[in-house]
Amino acid sequence: MYNFSVERPTTVAQAVDALDGGEASVMAGGHSLLPTMKLRLADPEHVVDLSNIAELKGISVSADVVTIGAMTTHAEVAASDEIHRRIPALTGLAGLIGDPAVRNRGTIGGSVANADPAADYPAAVLGLGATINTSKRQLASDDFFRGLFETALEDDEIITSVSFPVPVRAGYSKFPQPASRYALVGVFVAQTADGARVAVTGAGPSAFRVFEMEKALASNWAPETVSELAVPEFGLNADIHASAKYRAHLVTVMAERAVAAAY
Repeated sequence: MYNFSVERPTTVAQAVDALDGGEASVMAGGHSLLPTMKLRLADPEHVVDLSNIAELKGISVSADVVTIGAMTTHAEVAASDEIHRRIPALTGLAGLIGDPAVRNRGTIGGSVANADPAADYPAAVLGLGATINTSKRQLASDDFFRGLFETALEDDEIITSVSFPVPVRAGYSKFPQPASRYALVGVFVAQTADGARVAVTGAGPSAFRVFEMEKALASNWAPETVSELAVPEFGLNADIHASAKYRAHLVTVMAERAVAAAY
C-alpha cells in the first residue's frame, strides 16, 4: 500500500464536499476499492468513507415501491421481511452474493456504482426498472449503465438510495463462478405494470436487456416461451471461465429458470 488520507463524513453534504470535485475516491463496503488499491490499479490520495452516514442506510417500503439506502448491506436486504413480501426475487438475489463476509460488508450502493460486469445487483436494477437516487438527481436504470465499470454517475456525485417498483412477479437465476460466486451469467425477469423486462449480468461488458425475450413474455409468461430464444454470442465476455458461446447458451437457460422461479 501507500500513504493516503481517509475522511469519514457523517452527512451526504459533507461527503460531497469531501470529494473535492471528484478528486477523491468514494468507499462504501470497500470490497472493490481496497483490492484495486492493494494491487496498485488505483492510487487515490484521498478516500471518502461513507460508512458513518446514517441517512444512507435503511429500507423503506410502500405498496408500490421499495427504496433501499445506498449503504444498506446485502445481508440486510436478504434478511428483510418487508422486501421479501413485495419483491422476493430481490431478497433471493442478495442472498446469493458472495459469501457471508461479503454480504455483511458489501452494500447495494457500492455494487451499483461499481458496475462490475458480473455483479448481481445490476440485473435487478435493470430488470425492475429501478431509479437510482443520487446527491444530485434521479437516474433511470436504462440510462445508468454505460459499459465496463462505467455508469452515468459524475465524479462529484454519490448514490443515496435505489428505488425498485414492486412488480407483478419477478425471478432471478444465476450460474455462479464457483470460487468468487460472481455470475458467469445471471438473468433477472420481471412482469411489471409496463410489460415484461429481462436483464442479464455476467454475459457482457455491462448489464443489458433482452428485448426479444421481453416481447415474447409479454404475450405468454411461461418458461417455455424463452426456452428457444437465443442471444448472439458476438460481443459477449469470453475468459478462462466460459466462452462467449457458452455464456450465450446460459442466458437462455437462466432466463427459463428465472421465469419459472417468478411463479
